Amino acid sequence: MFVSLPPNGAAGHDDQVTQRRVVFLLYPQFQVLDLAGPHEVFAQTEQWVPEGEGYAVEIVAGGAGAVRACHGIDIAAGSGVQQCQGPLDTLVVVGGPGDREAVDDELLVGWLKEAAGRARRVASVCTGAFLLARAGLLDGRRAVTHWAACERLAREHPDVTVTPDQIFVHDGAVWTSAGITAGMDLALAMVEEDHGPEVSRAVARMLVMFVQRPGGQAQFSTQLAAQRPTRQPLRDVQAWVTDHLAEDLTVRVLAERAGMSERNFTRVFRAETGLTPAAYVETVRVEAARALLETTDTTIDAIARSCGFGHAETLHRCFKRTLGVTPGQYRHHFSRAG
Repeated sequence: MFVSLPPNGAAGHDDQVTQRRVVFLLYPQFQVLDLAGPHEVFAQTEQWVPEGEGYAVEIVAGGAGAVRACHGIDIAAGSGVQQCQGPLDTLVVVGGPGDREAVDDELLVGWLKEAAGRARRVASVCTGAFLLARAGLLDGRRAVTHWAACERLAREHPDVTVTPDQIFVHDGAVWTSAGITAGMDLALAMVEEDHGPEVSRAVARMLVMFVQRPGGQAQFSTQLAAQRPTRQPLRDVQAWVTDHLAEDLTVRVLAERAGMSERNFTRVFRAETGLTPAAYVETVRVEAARALLETTDTTIDAIARSCGFGHAETLHRCFKRTLGVTPGQYRHHFSRAG
């Protein structure tokens, strides 16, 4: 039997509290880890809460039976959406490359909109946010999705305030998370909301994950934010910048190499790449510093000099501003040296 929960979701304060009903919505070509990661967080919670106060997880899809994930794995949906009735505690929409077709599935989107009214909270993992948006559940809210899809979400759904550097966003009764493994961060935050920080820490230790991951998802993007310019002089400048990071890379120097005036170079560069010359240079320097932090034992001060930051303090400020972590924290978590 399911009993509605108090608005704050706190367990242990009401004798009527029972298992929380968590429903995952799948569709063809979903991402397996979007399901498996959060599912495991909820499952592990059983070890740390009184019997019967954990989570009862269900998997639904357009119809009952096997649903093919994007890499060929079949996952069985226990029921079709039309059979999934009654109150829900948490409704989670997974992501995956199949989201582009799923958003046009009137059965799924219609059920999602209706079922959200029966749920205490609604969530998405990765590009599952596009289904929430199509159902109108993100209108007027802040949301996030995989870093590579944030621009598309903002373009296709202008009523949604996309916050691209967040690991997850909690806006009222709606939760959205960034790409793939961020779904585990979201689920762990839900466990903390439901059962308190001690339980969430215990689950995090068991799963060898952060209770709260440092920084935002910008640190996980290995691609530069700049678009590739069409003009060869600008491409030549970009290539030269990469090989001369420790040198003077002011607009004056770059404009001279491109054979343009500073004003014209700045205007054309921004129009072609989407970034100012200064922002582009900083982005390339950060990428280079990240690579050295990941793959070498070079001191942070030496990395700062070789990448054009001059001093470790400057590199530290830039990392905190752009990635949300310090160079030392980044190396600690992502170093492959040795």
